Amino acid sequence: MQSVYPGSFPIVGETGKSLGERVKLLSGGTLDIEFHEPGAIVPAGEAWDAVSIGGVDAAWYSPGFAQGVIPSAAMFTAVPFGPRAPEYLAWYYYGGGKDLWREIAGKHNIVSILCTTLPPEASGWFREEITSVDQLKGMKMRIFGLGARVMEKLGAQAQTLPVGDTVPALELGTIDAAEVSMPSLDLGLGMQQYADHYYFPGWHQQTSLFSLIVNKDVWDGLSERQQAIVNEVCRASVTDSIARGEATQFDAMQTLKEKGVTLHRWPDEILDAYRQAWSEVAAEMAENDADFARVWESYKTFRKNYQIWESMGYLD
Repeated sequence: MQSVYPGSFPIVGETGKSLGERVKLLSGGTLDIEFHEPGAIVPAGEAWDAVSIGGVDAAWYSPGFAQGVIPSAAMFTAVPFGPRAPEYLAWYYYGGGKDLWREIAGKHNIVSILCTTLPPEASGWFREEITSVDQLKGMKMRIFGLGARVMEKLGAQAQTLPVGDTVPALELGTIDAAEVSMPSLDLGLGMQQYADHYYFPGWHQQTSLFSLIVNKDVWDGLSERQQAIVNEVCRASVTDSIARGEATQFDAMQTLKEKGVTLHRWPDEILDAYRQAWSEVAAEMAENDADFARVWESYKTFRKNYQIWESMGYLD
């Protein structure tokens, strides 16, 4: 299994690295998933194609990295202004999302298994305070997935760098700003050493999904029991990762404040600009790609139907 995330990364990398140990234990040693650090077999940007053709058996992955090949793929990692984890998982598991993604990924000879869920990411690190959307124009920013399309719509130069390349790029000044993940992971990376304005909320990734992708021929070669073990280990990881993610952010944020980082919440007018840009991006992508249009319609319909439950069942 080629990972696109270092095994040392809190939750994201750690879950991928421990996956093989748990599968091996439950399978009685009949199945082992060997974790390889980013770039050990193929570069992160080539992981999807490598799994598709069987160059590697599997990858620890975010479907959003395949956005350049499959525009709808990013819908199965994070959606700008998207739902919290319970609603996102409800759509994925029981609202049609999983079936759509199985079909789309299957065209590429890939089986994709949801295996980790994270709470909201931060919106990003900036060297100076941002008080106007105009300041984003021309800014070179590392940002992932559909959020990158939004930033481009607002005039930024979005770059989808591997996580391991982001800190050096920020340090060297080849990018002006960067988003990576949630505070606990950003703190571990040392992002605060190169920018000290940290923005919230992560409008581009309110919930993040990560997957184990497996070459379909390899998957079909596993026994029914082995497939079930992988599926159940991943289901358990989804629960554990969201719980750990929610439990570890406030300590990280306090530590960042003590290190001199200024925490900001985007003003309403800038959030409104992001929201409007996302509406335009989504409409354009749906018009230009049939699979994206199908996924977008499924997602929107589920969220619309969900509103009666959310508005009545939950406290504001």
